[in-house]
Amino acid sequence: MTVWSVLSDFDGTISTSDVTDSLLEVFGQPGWQEIEAEWVAGRIGSRVCMQRQIACLDAAKEELDEAIDAIGVDKDFAAFADAIATQGWQLSIVSDGLDYAIERILKRHRLPVLPFYANRLVQVGARSWKLDSPHADVSCCSASGMCKCAFARRARAAGNKVLMIGDGRSDFCVAGCADWVFAKNGLIAHCFDQCLPHVPISGFADALRMIPALVGHEPVSV
Repeated sequence: MTVWSVLSDFDGTISTSDVTDSLLEVFGQPGWQEIEAEWVAGRIGSRVCMQRQIACLDAAKEELDEAIDAIGVDKDFAAFADAIATQGWQLSIVSDGLDYAIERILKRHRLPVLPFYANRLVQVGARSWKLDSPHADVSCCSASGMCKCAFARRARAAGNKVLMIGDGRSDFCVAGCADWVFAKNGLIAHCFDQCLPHVPISGFADALRMIPALVGHEPVSV
């Protein structure tokens, strides 16, 4: 019997928008866009990018909470999570985003309690913040604060197949480690360009319809 380890990105995949970008657009001091441009150009890794950007935030905790509470989630994610649990498979959230935001959003929307792994948001002053990355890996080829590939390797070592669900640049590397990818947005073009086994999805309603193919272990590219 095939056992799948399902790894899902959070920002823009489970959530309807990128949490960090949303916070920076409201509370970011000048300079955070230039930091983003350095990352996109490949001059810095995502860990350094995120650390520098989080240091640009100028917001009290109450202000951050209000902004985070305005972020929605995919309405079909809870049903997908329940369906994965019914199969006896493990669903984990692996995110290069913020642990505090993920936990708050999951609780606010009464979503299933799931293991999640992300960067740690730490308040260091009344209106200042820093980023810790407890899940970074020195061997990470993306220099990411969250090495998603390490989670894929551990699942493979346990004898499981790996399904990755994601939407963007932070998922490019792990998409190459997965047995199958459910891809949104920019991840679709990456998987197509790299000839990676994937199915384009617009959301978790599409992912839910693909579960019978997982049960039958019939990965296909569309």
